[in-house]
Amino acid sequence: MNAPRLAIVGATGAVGLEFLAVLAARGTPLRELRLYASPRSAGMRLPFRGEQLLVSPLTGDAFVGIDVALFSAGGATAREWAPRAVAAGAIVIDNSSAFRMAPDVPLIVPEVNAGALTAHRGLIANPNCSTILLALALWPLHQAAGLCRVIVSTYQAASGAGQQAMLQLREELAAALRGEPVPPPRALPQTLAFNVIPQVDVFQADGYTREEDKLLFELRKILSLPTLAVDATCVRVPVERCHSEAVAIELARPLAVEQARAILAAAPGLELIDEPANGRYPMPLPQAGRDAVAVGRLRQGRAFANGLTFWLAGDQLRKGAALNAVQILETM
Repeated sequence: MNAPRLAIVGATGAVGLEFLAVLAARGTPLRELRLYASPRSAGMRLPFRGEQLLVSPLTGDAFVGIDVALFSAGGATAREWAPRAVAAGAIVIDNSSAFRMAPDVPLIVPEVNAGALTAHRGLIANPNCSTILLALALWPLHQAAGLCRVIVSTYQAASGAGQQAMLQLREELAAALRGEPVPPPRALPQTLAFNVIPQVDVFQADGYTREEDKLLFELRKILSLPTLAVDATCVRVPVERCHSEAVAIELARPLAVEQARAILAAAPGLELIDEPANGRYPMPLPQAGRDAVAVGRLRQGRAFANGLTFWLAGDQLRKGAALNAVQILETM
């Protein structure tokens, strides 16, 4: 495992390409790297460490000799092929929602609950992007003062819906700026250019979306807080690749803002940017391509007796997906 034989499933998608960028940037030792994607992408070649690697379709012997497989090809593909990879002897780190809430599958943010990796049975789940970013900030505050409830509004980039959503945003913006009719939406439920969409994923019977449910149930599992109250509203915004979140929390014990700043500044995976008087606070554009999740605008909350309110921004493709999975690989 010091230099594993690695496979990437979904290599030509937005997260798959980010896998390659993260592995190259971190110099992760690899003995072998195989790339897989859908049949329509088979035959492509992708650059990696000075080579052009061939993309192949998945076949029955795809995982023979593979130590670890990074999956980012959707739930249906994961449900079909991840068990086959495990049966072939590989450890699967899956970026879809297919296995996240399975009781015997660890759901991992390495800075938070890396210890849960010891319980894996060949399959490890990578959390939802918004969950990862928020868990990084909540965990050190919970350790310091106990977390009681979370109210969060997310401002999610087009990248969270994949490459086609990013292309939709660019095409819409280009058409609007030329004064031409904006093409009908193709990857998102509504036009995103110069707009915000209060819907991420599909609506459930209670009026919340599946994305909002993910924040609730995944945070409970990652933080080992099975009754944590989480109220989320998830919104798609015309940003290309970084998510932002406005967060208000209730703590079990008082925590001064200066204490919270010191805690977050020292926490792994976070970057404190909190000088609002000087125009310094987290924003999605500067965080693009960065590993750290930026936290700022910390203030004493007004809704709860032991309340704290803050803002964060992080790269959805980086720490929200590819980097977190690679960190799981490196931790193992």
